[in-house]
Amino acid sequence: MLRFLFRLAAMVALSVSVIMAVLDATRSVAASALVMTPLNTSWLAVSPDTRSAFESFVRDKAGPLLWDGTFAWMLSQPGFAVFAVLAFILYMIGYRRERPTGRFAST
Repeated sequence: MLRFLFRLAAMVALSVSVIMAVLDATRSVAASALVMTPLNTSWLAVSPDTRSAFESFVRDKAGPLLWDGTFAWMLSQPGFAVFAVLAFILYMIGYRRERPTGRFAST
């Protein structure tokens, strides 16, 4: 059941990544230049209240060093890349390896 939840979360993250990539591709065609929107800009456009609440939560609970060192860097990266990496990590956590059925592995 837990593997299913990780794979479902990976599928949602991959869907968000594809949507953000299509938006960036559309903006790139319209501008005749490469446009890669940072995750921070996308998050502020969708919901600025949750972005500020997340920042204050991280700064209060984990300290400003973690925010400035990790989260600020991550939010400055292109949104589609962040969600693609997140999807890959979640998929690898939820991946089920096939076990050999016999005593010896067959070729």
